[in-house]
Amino acid sequence: MAAPALWQPQEQGLREICTLLEAHISPNSDQARIWQQLQHYSQFPDFNNYLVFLLARGEALHKCLDSNDLDHMEGAMDAIYKICEDVPEELDIDVPGLPERPINVFMPRILQFFQSPHASLRKLALGCINQYIVVMPSALYMSMDQYLQGLFNLAKDPSADVRKLVCSAWVQLIEVRPSILEPHLKNVTELILQANKDSDDEVALEACEFWSAYCDVSMPSEGLREFLPRLIPTLLSNMVYADDDESLADAEEDESFPDRDQDLKPRFHASRLHGSETGEDDDDDDAVNVWNLRKCSAAGLDVLSNVFGDSILPTLMPLIEQNLARTDDDSWKERETAVLSLGAIAEGCIAGLYPHLPQIVAFLIPLLDDKFPLIRSITCWTLSRYSKFIVQSLDHPNGHEQFDKILMGLLRRILDTNKRVQEAACSAFATLEEEAAEELVPHLEVILQHLMCAYGKYQRRNLRILYDALGTLADAVGAELNKAKYLDIFMPPLITKWQQLQNSDKDLFPLLECFTSIAQIDPTAAGALYDREFIVCSLDLLSGLAEGLGAGIENLVAQSNLRDLLLQCCMDEAADIRQSALALLGDLSRVCPIHLHPRLQEFLTVAAKQLSPQSVKDAVSVANNACWAIGELAIKIGKEIEPVVISVVSCLVPILKSPEGLNKSLIENSAITLGRLSWVCPDIMAPHMEHFMQAWCSALCMIRDDFEKEDAFHGLCAMVAANPSGAVGSLAYICQACASWTEIKSEGLHSEVCQILNGYKQLLGNAGWEQCMATLEPAVVQRLARYGV
Repeated sequence: MAAPALWQPQEQGLREICTLLEAHISPNSDQARIWQQLQHYSQFPDFNNYLVFLLARGEALHKCLDSNDLDHMEGAMDAIYKICEDVPEELDIDVPGLPERPINVFMPRILQFFQSPHASLRKLALGCINQYIVVMPSALYMSMDQYLQGLFNLAKDPSADVRKLVCSAWVQLIEVRPSILEPHLKNVTELILQANKDSDDEVALEACEFWSAYCDVSMPSEGLREFLPRLIPTLLSNMVYADDDESLADAEEDESFPDRDQDLKPRFHASRLHGSETGEDDDDDDAVNVWNLRKCSAAGLDVLSNVFGDSILPTLMPLIEQNLARTDDDSWKERETAVLSLGAIAEGCIAGLYPHLPQIVAFLIPLLDDKFPLIRSITCWTLSRYSKFIVQSLDHPNGHEQFDKILMGLLRRILDTNKRVQEAACSAFATLEEEAAEELVPHLEVILQHLMCAYGKYQRRNLRILYDALGTLADAVGAELNKAKYLDIFMPPLITKWQQLQNSDKDLFPLLECFTSIAQIDPTAAGALYDREFIVCSLDLLSGLAEGLGAGIENLVAQSNLRDLLLQCCMDEAADIRQSALALLGDLSRVCPIHLHPRLQEFLTVAAKQLSPQSVKDAVSVANNACWAIGELAIKIGKEIEPVVISVVSCLVPILKSPEGLNKSLIENSAITLGRLSWVCPDIMAPHMEHFMQAWCSALCMIRDDFEKEDAFHGLCAMVAANPSGAVGSLAYICQACASWTEIKSEGLHSEVCQILNGYKQLLGNAGWEQCMATLEPAVVQRLARYGV
């Protein structure tokens, strides 16, 4: 039988693409036209072959890399970097006509540039290889010792750009391949700690990301404990406002300054995104929402407090007390940092702080009247962080007195003349409302008087936050608000405002959301407003009802045409509407899937369509919610999902195989949904497992322990049980995934994992099993012992 012909480029096509690429780097070229032509060529199946051929066989590129001319070397490295950044997976595939994968050819050459005397080349080389940390091709894995040594050597590089990329590499490695760093963890942590003090803020910020990443993965916390006495002071130092922080300028805005349209960022109606972590507290809800060293350091302290608890207090509290003792005007930033620190550790260190809560509150209350607005605003936020515990201590001696002082203090700040303080006070008060609930009833009149006084003076941005505080109050006290003496205070101004606004006015949106909460205690009819934002708001409110009422929403769904309207929204041309609609689809799948049945296959088809490669590229958040909704449906409807399983899996696999640049939530949801499909349809999935098992297991390693990860592993076990031989080639990856658990709390799942691993050990025999174990990191092998292998 004749050997298949090796792929070779057509001379004309090769020449045309070379001409376009050459023109593309010319500063005087028509970039839009060239890009359009390249897009046209990319439609041909072997277009990527041409690119890889040019990279691997292009003599000019090789000559440039070997040249002593800096411009030539930079040009070649920049070309490689752009390919690594845009299509890294294309360099790690077998290309007909080439003796080995392009990445295998270029990896040694790129690593050599780590030692270049030119900072620009060191930066490009490091940037190229960092693109491959997540996908971890064998070329990088086999060169890992050289790569790590290069990172150590470059950790104190004279170039800040290089130092930043080194820190980025450490952070990525600890997030996705912690076992690689484990033997070097002490040295890496020491270098990161030094980088956290770097004079360049961008380097320090990148280094600071390491602490949260470390705590998020299943690394032994004890490895970090010895560094805490030096790390905590560094974080506090970096939490002080920088002189050029944009928040300092914003903090001076007086309430009389009208808000600009660009100040009115959407606050309550962002489309729901499942798996997102953006709902966590910001340190002080900055009006300028820029992630910086201050915020990252505060977030790091928060995470450390949750991991190490009260054990950080002996190091931290003297520093806080020292900063609080600095009462001169020049030290106001240090005092502000101390208050921020108290807020950051409120949850993690509460056991140690709770006995001293009266003293902490007594100290914070006067700061609500501090002359510096940023101290007033951060004090509001910090008090809100203790709201839950303040309400819990109402039965203690002086508990009600303490609560009343906080309540009145926040109400005073709601009437502050500074916009920033108004915003912080309103947000803090809304948090207190959620915790206090019926405890607010005796204070309703004075609360409403303050809120309506603020209503008459607030500019547009803070007015939206005030609506939220009022809506939260209605949610908190319920029917108690449905009394004439209270309704007469707040309803007339709200109705007047409603009548003044045009239906197309975006300021109407938060007002309607406020009415939604009030309607539960005083039902009123409101006309439908068919605007994208209003539809998104309505969908999100329904999702909130589904989450809050659970199965109790079933009767409401049954008596409406929600199912048909929801399907239309899932197909809407607006991405934000589809995003919220798919989130609601997932929520309804959880609580009342029976009412989706008449149009079940249509919902599944529409959701699956959102996972096509182009759809993921165009609207990743929509794809994320579609993926999550399909997983939720799979759990509830079981075998009925069979008609779309293959089409869904064909879309999920590319996401898992090429995760670079994608939303972390989408990768995790893809892995979870793939597992859920495997759980309910193992016979369909099992024959195809060899195409995705390795990438899937790598993604499972990144997911934190929870019930969704349990579902995914039930699917892993079910699929392997259906086709044990199909997973033998991926056993090392399966072992790594199983070792990623800190603890499997489900006894049934733990038993299943034990059976799978012990089954493979028997299948391979001792020699084969030991050979497999030899390919794993020692820490992984050690963790596998918990499964009896």
